[in-house]
Amino acid sequence: MVWKKAAVTAFGLITAMMPSFASAQEGAEPVYFVGAQLVDVETGAIQGKSAIKVTGELISAIGTTDTLAIPDEAEVVDVSGTYVIPGLINVHEHMNTPPKASYTEAMMRRELYGGVTAVRDPADDTRLLSEIARAAKLGEIPSPDIYYATFMAGPSFFKDPRTQASASGEVAGKAPWMQAITDDTDIPQAIAWARGTSATGIKIYANLPGHLVKALTEEAHKQGMLAWSHSMVFPATPSDSIDAGVDVVSHICDFAYEAFDEKPTSYPDRQNFPIPAEKFAAGDNPVLQDLFERMAEQGTILDPTLFVYQPRPEFARYSDAPPRCPYNAITGMLLQAYDAGVPMVTGTDGFSAWDDPYLSVHIEMDLMQRAGMEPVDVLKSATLNGAKAIGQEELMGTIQPGKLANLVFLNENPLNDINNTKAIELVVKRGTQYPRSNYISLTEEEARPRPMDSVRISTPVME
Repeated sequence: MVWKKAAVTAFGLITAMMPSFASAQEGAEPVYFVGAQLVDVETGAIQGKSAIKVTGELISAIGTTDTLAIPDEAEVVDVSGTYVIPGLINVHEHMNTPPKASYTEAMMRRELYGGVTAVRDPADDTRLLSEIARAAKLGEIPSPDIYYATFMAGPSFFKDPRTQASASGEVAGKAPWMQAITDDTDIPQAIAWARGTSATGIKIYANLPGHLVKALTEEAHKQGMLAWSHSMVFPATPSDSIDAGVDVVSHICDFAYEAFDEKPTSYPDRQNFPIPAEKFAAGDNPVLQDLFERMAEQGTILDPTLFVYQPRPEFARYSDAPPRCPYNAITGMLLQAYDAGVPMVTGTDGFSAWDDPYLSVHIEMDLMQRAGMEPVDVLKSATLNGAKAIGQEELMGTIQPGKLANLVFLNENPLNDINNTKAIELVVKRGTQYPRSNYISLTEEEARPRPMDSVRISTPVME
């Protein structure tokens, strides 16, 4: 391949640096990734013959092979024939329930080599998560960067065995990462406790009224934390969460309760309120239309988690009853939100089978496409919108100078079919290269989470 090493015009090259990372880049030798087709996830435009200059952890310049001056002695990675997208982001994975470091690290290895460069864990044992998150950010283990939340719910919820496993050694509901909230709670102190775990957000889960959802959200924002919430917090409704100003709402199924005359008042009670498909499958429910339009106006992000609602034969052993959320109701609500302009993200709330070489996030993206979303919008959900959901859009989510060098090089065009995100040639995370050919498959032993002792979880997913 031949390219010009001439002076660059303002139109042929963009350069920028992030001052906060300047010292980290001093002395780093740049690496040039040349020849890929660069996909703009916001517009769907493609720039051919791209040249990306990476210095240390950051993208320091972007041009083309005709405009970017590359020194003769520079390290050049020829990625001709590929399509380059930003690193993928999974905004909903419980990687640490119950806690087991080897399991989490194994799953994160598969995530990284599968194109995921950042994940959000919305409630787990933060003692272990903080250690793994540090190692991931420093490149000590092959893993996406990890952002996580502390967990907040009404006192009655802490009988759930998952909370007890995540608070092991402490009392569930009284640990800084697992807090029971009541009207008597010192809310500023509760948020300060949460911040002390190095979490970047709080997760508002269940058995809380609307006024406490609002109080928690407002205080979290005052103290510089994000507020992530279930769509239905029981008894707080989806509209309560939206009115509270939460940043991300999870689980599209429970939006349906906004249109119910009688609503479940606690998390366990939801099983007694199945979702009637006929009210939502057409994607034209008037109550939800108003709610989705408000979300779009406010920029409230929807984490639909289609992965946990898809029909899955392996779950048949749990119950002979019809699913609480019929899948055609799920896709109807998703398309209604999509058409209303609600920003979406890709969250899965679970891992794919241990022997699947690819990830649940790829399944989530495929389900979004199958439901009717355009591939470019699915890709934006998995990149830029995901970065916004974790409060990191200044550093990731698009391919731009000054952002982290989180890149995925694909052998097929993802705008033709979102499943082409699995055609991975090379992943770059914070400037470090992870060729797909170097991926070591999971073993059954390392992919086995720690048993919940004698406790049996009655539901197959965290939803």
